[in-house]
Amino acid sequence: MTTTTANALPRQHSWPAWAAVAGLMAVVAAGCAYYLANANKRRHGTVLGPVGQLTVDDGGSGGLPVLFVHSYAGNTAHWDAALMHLRRNRRAVALDMRGHGTSDAPRSNDYAINGLADDVAAVADELQLDRFVLVGHSLGGMVAADYAGRHPERVAGLVLLATPGKSPPELAQKTMASLENDYDDTMQPYWDSMTQGARPSVKRRLDDSMRQVQREATKALVGAMFANDPLPSLAAYTGPKMIIDTPHGDGPSALYRQAPQIPRQLITGTSHWPQLDEPEKVNTALDAFLANMS
Repeated sequence: MTTTTANALPRQHSWPAWAAVAGLMAVVAAGCAYYLANANKRRHGTVLGPVGQLTVDDGGSGGLPVLFVHSYAGNTAHWDAALMHLRRNRRAVALDMRGHGTSDAPRSNDYAINGLADDVAAVADELQLDRFVLVGHSLGGMVAADYAGRHPERVAGLVLLATPGKSPPELAQKTMASLENDYDDTMQPYWDSMTQGARPSVKRRLDDSMRQVQREATKALVGAMFANDPLPSLAAYTGPKMIIDTPHGDGPSALYRQAPQIPRQLITGTSHWPQLDEPEKVNTALDAFLANMS
């Protein structure tokens, strides 16, 4: 490729002409920067939920809105890449669920899935999201499915990212007993398996966020996931659905095995958090799904 420098400008072009072109390009660049800055402008605030204040990251305008729900030990920042990507042409919102990020923790330690879905309902109502696409990751996927099953008229589409299905009762009982008897030796191997494949910076970030969740909250959240069966909610919501999956947690409890009718896209080479390890791949999958929404 040949590079033309200022000292090698063709003689037939005068400096005033080139200066005018350069000035025009600067104006165009400034306009593009202004557009992108405003399209991605973030509005941080709080919404009063059923058990306290919920932190919200809201930005962008136009198009069908998208609302993101994070996983256990997650927060709105887990969706930063997706929010920035989508806010170029639509409104995109994320919330910190109760007891996560900077949202209030419930005094009653209530982390039931339907209660977490009520957090989503409070945000959607307060922000006047009458109809929107709902995206949930892991625990957040269970929460999103519960909300969609109870409010199908509000949900234009449902994306479940690395979301588990219903676990067998014997596994739930064994795991919960182990958490009570030896929390560290039960939780750490599980966490290590889910973060396997993470980029080093992502692994450090996830480890730090996991340590911020109190033990009693963790046990309540794990118990809530074991108690939840997302299949009835997914049957009640008949709108467009998609699973974006990783190989982590594959087995009889994997959602795609229990709901094989839902289209699935597999992303390999990541941890359980593909939106952090490979955000471009997740964004591409979201774009394809949203292209069919109206």
